Order: sequence, then C-alpha cells, then structure tokens
Amino acid sequence: MTLDAQHAPAVRTGLDRLAAGDGPDLRGRPVALLCHPASVNAGLLHARELISGPIGGRLVSLLGPEHGLDAAAQDMETVAQGTGPKEHVPTYSLYGDSFASLSPSPAMLHDAEWLVIDLQDVGARYYTYVWTAVLAAEVALARGCKVLLLDRPNPLGGLARWVEGGAIKSGQESFVGLHDVAVRHGMTLGELARMAIVERGLAPHAGLELLACSGWRRGMLFPATGLPWVLPSPNMPTFETAQVYPGQCLLEGTNLSEGRGTTRPFEIFGAPWLDGLAMVEALRAEPEATPGLGLRPLGFKPTFQKFAGQRCGGLQLHVLRPDAVRSLQTSWALLAVAWRLGQGSMRWRTEPYEFVADRPAIDLLAGGVWLRAAIEGQASLRDMLAAQEPGRQAFLRRRADFLIYPD
Repeated sequence: MTLDAQHAPAVRTGLDRLAAGDGPDLRGRPVALLCHPASVNAGLLHARELISGPIGGRLVSLLGPEHGLDAAAQDMETVAQGTGPKEHVPTYSLYGDSFASLSPSPAMLHDAEWLVIDLQDVGARYYTYVWTAVLAAEVALARGCKVLLLDRPNPLGGLARWVEGGAIKSGQESFVGLHDVAVRHGMTLGELARMAIVERGLAPHAGLELLACSGWRRGMLFPATGLPWVLPSPNMPTFETAQVYPGQCLLEGTNLSEGRGTTRPFEIFGAPWLDGLAMVEALRAEPEATPGLGLRPLGFKPTFQKFAGQRCGGLQLHVLRPDAVRSLQTSWALLAVAWRLGQGSMRWRTEPYEFVADRPAIDLLAGGVWLRAAIEGQASLRDMLAAQEPGRQAFLRRRADFLIYPD
C-alpha cells in the first residue's frame, strides 16, 4: 500500500526510510531480521516483505522476541522454536524457558552480513523488546555481523519532564530492566539500545548503525506521528494502554489483576476483595496522584490469568489529558491505597518472574526493595517521588549523550 502526500504521516520510521533508499545498501546481502507484527511501514507492509522485496536483501533468518513472531503468546509464555506463521526462511524464538534462551546463538544468524532490528517499543523499561534487541545485537557484533537498528518513535514522547522513576539498584537487573534506566525513559528503542550496548561494553559497537526516524520530535506523543497503531504485544491494544503501562505494569508484581483477560488490560485493574468506590474516595485526598487521568469504579470478570471467571472490584483509568499523564506516580499511589484497603488481602508475587526466582517480582520491576518497603510502610507519594528524584536526574544526565532527536 502506498500513501499519497496528502495522507502521508508526519513521521517516517527507519523502515520507511530504508525502503525509500536511505541507510545501507542491503541488495543481495544476507540479512537476519529481528521483528514482530508491529514491524510495518506506514502502509502496513511488513519488514520481511520489504527487505526480501523492494529493498532487495536476501533474508536468511527471522528472529522473534517475547510473544513470538506473530505476538500470539501471552506474557512469560514460552515460545517454542518454529512457532508462528510459516515462512520460507528459518525462524527462531528468542523467548524460551531460560535466560539463556533470550539471546540468539551465532548459528541462528545463518552467516548474515547484517542483523536488522525493527521492533516497536512502548517507552517503559519493563517492556522487554529493547532488551531482546540489545542481547541480539551484542551476539551479532561479537561475531562480526553488522547491526542495523531501524528506529521508531517512543509513543510516550521523550521530553525530560515526562521521564519518570529512578535507578535500578546494582544486582536487581533482569529481563524487565537489563540496564540501569528510568522506568519511563523517554528514549526511542534505537537511542536506548545504543546507550545500553555502549555502556555495557560487552561487544564492539563499531558495526552498529542506527537509521533514525525523520520528522519525530521529543515532544510528540504517538497520535501526532500519524502512524497506524499496531499491537506490539497481545495486551497493548491502544495508545492509551501504553500511557498507563509504565505504572500499571507494577501490578504484575502483586496479586491484583492488571486487567489481562479484559478488553482494557492495564487500564482496568482490581481484585475480588477490592472496593473501587472506596479507592476513589481515598485518592481524592491526593489529587496530585492522578494527573491527566480520570478514575471510574467498576466490576469485571477476567477471562484468563488472575481471578479468571471471578467478579473483581476495581477501577478503570481513563486518559483525559495525555500530555499530563504520569502513570508511575499514579500507580505508586494506587498500590499504597490498595494495600491499606486490602487489610492483608493484597500480597506480593512470590512465583518466579522473568526467569528470576530468588527475589519478589515487585523488586525487579521497581529496581530494588524500596517500593515494597514504601507501600508496606505507607510512605506518602511526595516522599516516594523525592526518594527517586536523584536517580531520575542521574539518568537524565547519562542519556543526554545518546539523544538524537530535537525537543
């Protein structure tokens, strides 16, 4: 599909630019492609079609991140090798049953000259695609395969004032935070992957090339790009979902339903013992807890995962002013209220989480034990924000050297 000038989006992705002749010449070159369903151009043509078609590359293997090449698998669901759509080239899963499965073996690259990475991120450090990109790039670079990062906009924008959260405490790194970055980091996948590869120093980065978006500015949220929203994962159906995700993903570290099994994951949350109306009343005392959001009490029954088939009380978060949303501080406040109202019913997840079994999942998500201690101790939102501000400022200083887009 082609778009006329009148309907062309404001932003061209790295993939769109590659198809237009920018970037390295891949004609006849053996290419391994790390991609997923959102790896499409503005006309919804997939990267594998474009690389093996008009771009002229010789596709030798396809690599899929968490959820698989077709994003049919749920979160933390093992994706077996060869799972997904039938392809004419070998296909591999980079999300198996161990941490080691997250990196490709050199054999999976099939002697490719280029590893092309085209993944849509959603702007939160827990979202695993950027870490898959980093691990795959490190393997490729170490064996002399060049890496091309096709960049895409950060749906949540990239201004410093939108960055939320502090540092990851040393020793708390995991697949939901492989490198020390803020939770809502305000970087594109290309910027962040390059930062992590350089700072980790585990592989040479001389063969790393980033094909930037054109037309994107750090002050643009996704609707301003004019690009189509394609689900990058099964529970990321809308831009509004992405907006609340940096905070609401923390619920994965609790026994609260984060809304999986509903039509509005992360926007809807609750538990059988939770009273949504009581939560709203409690949060009225902290109006700074919900900037840009409206809260609506509701009842719901998840169709799968936590509390499947059970009636839950809870809330729906409604995005009213997208540029004002600060979902991380909102979710800190929501967790504190749910802990207080639950009177012992709310608990922290103790099952293994993203291949880690020796620490609570909430500590991995929060970057340390601090959030768990703050919620249990009923620290104020103001104190939580103050505690994380030094880490946030340190990250802003570090990321400055890797930003390539203007405000």
